[in-house]
Amino acid sequence: MAGQAITLRLTIEDPFPGVAYSLQNKKSEPVGEVIAGDDPISFDVPLRMAPGPRFLGDFVRSEGPTRRFIYIAIGVQAGQRPSAWSRRAKIDIHLLPPALLDKALEGNVLEALLPGKAKDGGPACATVPPIGAWRVAE
Repeated sequence: MAGQAITLRLTIEDPFPGVAYSLQNKKSEPVGEVIAGDDPISFDVPLRMAPGPRFLGDFVRSEGPTRRFIYIAIGVQAGQRPSAWSRRAKIDIHLLPPALLDKALEGNVLEALLPGKAKDGGPACATVPPIGAWRVAE
């Protein structure tokens, strides 16, 4: 396998209690389902980074020649049936700054803090930008 292993942590600060969240692999299957409570939830996403940088792995999705992202599945898409929700949050990773990627290559976990709620009052979905900048996880 090409590339060096790194880990990204996606933390949803205020998820909907009682709703399932998971990562979604390239086959659109839920992986690592968690039923949210009142506390933040996190997913550690293993991937590989090759020169360019190019992001590779089971959770890395693409649009066009450069956009790379990870899906967080919500409700039905995360395997929860029945659920009032069937959404996905798209987390862009192709814009991570080179200096931060260097920290990941040194073994640090990079973390994005994500909002849990959308403007429509439901779970955040579509392209979900981090709250603030990506950072080295504590």
